[in-house]
Amino acid sequence: MKFTCLNKGNGFHLPPCYVLHVSGFRILLDCPLDLSALTVFSPVPADFCPSLLDESSNCSFHESLNMESKSAKRHKIEKPLDAKDLIYAEPWYKTLKNLHIWDPSFIDIVLISSTMGMLGLPFLTRSKGFSAKIYATEATARIGQLMMEDLVSMHMEFRHFYGSEESDSPQWMKWEELELLPSFLREMAIGQDGSELGGWMPLYSSVDVKDCLQKVQKLKYAEAACHNGALVIKALSSGLDIGSCNWTVESPEGNISCLSSSIFVSACAMEFDYRALQGADLILYLDFSSEDVIEDVEHHDNYSSPTTNNLSTLSDEDNWKELNECLLRNDESIEESKKLAFICSCVVDSVKAGGSVLIPLSRLGIVLQLLEQIPISLESSAVKVPIYVISSVAAELLAFTNIIPEWLSKLRQEKLFSGEPLYSHIELMKGKKLYVFPAIHSPNLIANWQEPCIIFAPHWSLRLGPIVHLLRRWCGDRNSLLVLEDGLDADMALLPFKPIAMKVLHCSFLSGIRMTKAQPLLKILQPKIVMFPEVLKQQINVSKLNSHSFSVLYYNENETLDIQSFKDNVDLEISTNLANRFCWRKLVQNNMDVTRLEGQLLIDESKHWLVSGNKVSDTSQNRPLLYWGLLDMGKLLTILSKMGISGSIEQGLNDAESDSVGIIQIHGPNKALIEVRATRTVITAPDENLAALIFEAISTLLDGI
Repeated sequence: MKFTCLNKGNGFHLPPCYVLHVSGFRILLDCPLDLSALTVFSPVPADFCPSLLDESSNCSFHESLNMESKSAKRHKIEKPLDAKDLIYAEPWYKTLKNLHIWDPSFIDIVLISSTMGMLGLPFLTRSKGFSAKIYATEATARIGQLMMEDLVSMHMEFRHFYGSEESDSPQWMKWEELELLPSFLREMAIGQDGSELGGWMPLYSSVDVKDCLQKVQKLKYAEAACHNGALVIKALSSGLDIGSCNWTVESPEGNISCLSSSIFVSACAMEFDYRALQGADLILYLDFSSEDVIEDVEHHDNYSSPTTNNLSTLSDEDNWKELNECLLRNDESIEESKKLAFICSCVVDSVKAGGSVLIPLSRLGIVLQLLEQIPISLESSAVKVPIYVISSVAAELLAFTNIIPEWLSKLRQEKLFSGEPLYSHIELMKGKKLYVFPAIHSPNLIANWQEPCIIFAPHWSLRLGPIVHLLRRWCGDRNSLLVLEDGLDADMALLPFKPIAMKVLHCSFLSGIRMTKAQPLLKILQPKIVMFPEVLKQQINVSKLNSHSFSVLYYNENETLDIQSFKDNVDLEISTNLANRFCWRKLVQNNMDVTRLEGQLLIDESKHWLVSGNKVSDTSQNRPLLYWGLLDMGKLLTILSKMGISGSIEQGLNDAESDSVGIIQIHGPNKALIEVRATRTVITAPDENLAALIFEAISTLLDGI
């Protein structure tokens, strides 16, 4: 079993990526895109309008922009970045730096844990030789499809402006052009050593997205998928977002749980199903979300995990109860609710002052909660302003979230059972408080336009989509508000819009397991081995973890670790009527009984069976085909002499040398030669009868079946 961390990721928008090699299968966990890297590109220029520019004027305009940008870069010494330093070209998209060097044909299985972990999948599925089976939850596959289609739709604005690419390698990727970039941008584009340049690719098409989805096997939570009869794969709710999951893999080498970013108590998504991870041989702790949150486990203000000493004084039932209470405390959900309430208050303050609000968040659960809470805050403050959702897939996405109760939290499911809609946006749209439009230039939007207003629109990178045009409209308004989420360099993202007077609210939402809860979680799960990222080592109380029954290992990015198999033997199920027909033989050199079987071995769902109807060979009537054991050359000569065959040992075996050869020369009745090695014995004789007699003598000294 082998494990490689290809990339540790960067929060919710860029989940980690791994390769697991188990039982002969290579499993890829997640295939995300680094969309934060889009900030090295300039958005479409402010005075571009697709309906006013024909192809010829478009080309001359963007060529003049390129010449102006290059001239500025050539005469510039390193100084603070400005918008002219950015790359003025149709953006390419950055895949993970270590994934692009893998041969796609070597991948057997792809497991997708979240929608963000799915955005790079079409790059993989369109690769030559790719034939892997892809698994994702039904909700993740549908939401991921909509997000990829929206990305393709937003990117078309660049295609209209720059035209289609004339070559496989754009001008900006040439080394002489990259050397002109400021050092900060150059490092973002190609990495410190230039190894990341190969990860850039032109965006896939809507056809690529459709073909990709056809290769995905969609699963429900806890539904078992059997792969090639050897692996049993399940998706279990992680609570991170709608459809997000943790994966379990049952294999002949052991049971593995892949613990991705998870949230114990979620306001929208189904809660983290951590109990289903119990009893795993290996837990791969794949959650890097605590890397930037240094917490004091022993002296946390709001929460303190139970110590090992305290737990040892409790009964098993009380111990279990206290551990579960620790994990399911709602302190985190209360904290998240306070963040949302603060955002709502800032939104109300901005619209009261006459400003508009832009919310380019991509986390579906957060967006759905804000769509519920902002209208309530507006109503309580006696403020009436329209709320617009502008996206090519917004209508489909909002409709989908109201028909998937099985993927939502218990609180949301209870609303459905009581006759209420899962989310309130349907009622808001009927009451003309919320408007949904596919594009910023939609005629209905222009007819309904009113300022101030609140707008939810992509893209969170601030480089493409409706948000670019809206941000340019209000960036100089000090009463307006922009809400950004962690995972993005705000200075880089806002560079094309400077000077900026509008207020910017930078938010951070819970994106995984806090280290304060990692210890009680592992105490409940009771694995044999836990693998942690090396970067979290300082945050882990190693002495407490080592006091439990499991071992702790650490891994680094781009490092392959060998993991011992957890099962030395494989269980084999044999029917009773077949077992009764066994003819056992006692081995000469070992205290063991053996028998021979003829039939077919079946493997299904990582289990092994001998099918009924197999026949047992009668070893008394059939000559054994396989012999083993170390041949005693002296005893062999004694038996041969009794059979009237004379010979002598020309060369003895050397026990200290594994490749040693022992030689017995046969002198009569005819010439022959016997070569004895550690792994085989060779008889060379021109007389067939003599060779048969020598073989018979050897068979009496060895175990055979």
